[in-house]
Amino acid sequence: MKKETRLILALDVLSEEGALDLVTALEGRVDYVKIGYPLILAAGLGIVRKVSKIAPVIADLKVADIPNTNTLISQQVLAAGAVGLIAHAFVGKDSLKACAEAAKEKGALVFAVTEMSHPGAEEFMAPLAFKLAQTAVDAGADGVVAPATRPERIRLVRSAIGDRIIISPGVGAQGGSARSALDAGADCLIVGRSITNSEDPVKATDKILEQIS
Repeated sequence: MKKETRLILALDVLSEEGALDLVTALEGRVDYVKIGYPLILAAGLGIVRKVSKIAPVIADLKVADIPNTNTLISQQVLAAGAVGLIAHAFVGKDSLKACAEAAKEKGALVFAVTEMSHPGAEEFMAPLAFKLAQTAVDAGADGVVAPATRPERIRLVRSAIGDRIIISPGVGAQGGSARSALDAGADCLIVGRSITNSEDPVKATDKILEQIS
């Protein structure tokens, strides 16, 4: 995984034109672009291919089904041009491993969600985050997702996964600190609304890059 800027853009927009304009404007300022269900449902799966011509794409579908279905989902989004995908670990080692194996065939990356960045994640995910991180390792995931909104959780997850990659959402709009997340052990930060909702996305991105450096 490249870590030149250590910034992943969460492409939280709903139009193809807006998505491509934004990614073009930020070319070279982000290492990856994360595309989720909202944009894919609004613009179609082809948006992955179009964005990937400008910047590498991580598909954030939070895949969470039985192994066979996970394989099929992973194959489709990877065939569309994604170089990485995000899957849930709570469905178990066999289901997560299906994603990891599909990605390996394409030379792509898989990140397992151990704990999300919103307050509700503390209800059910947080108590199991360490075990979910261990599952990610056992299933062959390349890395995990851990919340920038709770840096202490990044430290906990790091203790379970060793030198695997941690990508952390929640900086900016959700209140997470870029510096705190990186100091806690995050490798890359995922930032969406602080950039996508800004009147000047380039300036907003540069401000975050200053915090990272």
